[in-house]
Amino acid sequence: MIETVLFDLDGTIIDTNELIIETFLHVLKEHTPPTFTREQIIPSMGQTLESQMRQFTGQEDVTPFVDAYRTYNRERHDELVREFPYVLEVIENLHRHGIKLGVVTTKVRETTERALQMFGLFPYLGTVVTILDVEHPKPHPEPVLMAMNQLGANPATTLMVGDSPADIQAANAAGAISVAVGWSLKGEAALRPYEPKHVIHDMRDLYTLVGLEQDGV
Repeated sequence: MIETVLFDLDGTIIDTNELIIETFLHVLKEHTPPTFTREQIIPSMGQTLESQMRQFTGQEDVTPFVDAYRTYNRERHDELVREFPYVLEVIENLHRHGIKLGVVTTKVRETTERALQMFGLFPYLGTVVTILDVEHPKPHPEPVLMAMNQLGANPATTLMVGDSPADIQAANAAGAISVAVGWSLKGEAALRPYEPKHVIHDMRDLYTLVGLEQDGV
């Protein structure tokens, strides 16, 4: 029986895809070729912001780009973010059945909690681990291990749900049960080589994985 479910944030339970892509395009328009497109951004989503900026700009010190990204991202946040279907319903039901819940993200705490509060998800979470809380972000196992430790969770009964290779790698390395989401912008085929234990195509698929029948929740 699954006792704990951890979630990535961006692209998994909160649809920040357009916000992220638009912010990158806005910040980088003076520093990348005119042919730079959203298709070049999508594969790196899930990595740290600093890592992405180094890839896109070819510069080592990306502090000005990161600062500009966060400023624009805050300005457009509430306008562009959305909740994926059935997220609140499923999280409420899992919580009601005593399953421990948490979020593990490469975002900073400010925008993480802003999104979680915006969609009414924050009260159901026993822990939120952000990039500011760890030395080694995903795909390193540290964030997942930290979340499990804070929840008193057993890796063998913990699902880690995410939309990127980094989520799957971190979960597998931490001994948790990795779950890839089929609505990832990267596409299911891009995630399968990282060997997720399960792939779901609807948030309600989690009911089966945790041992709850959908009609009985």
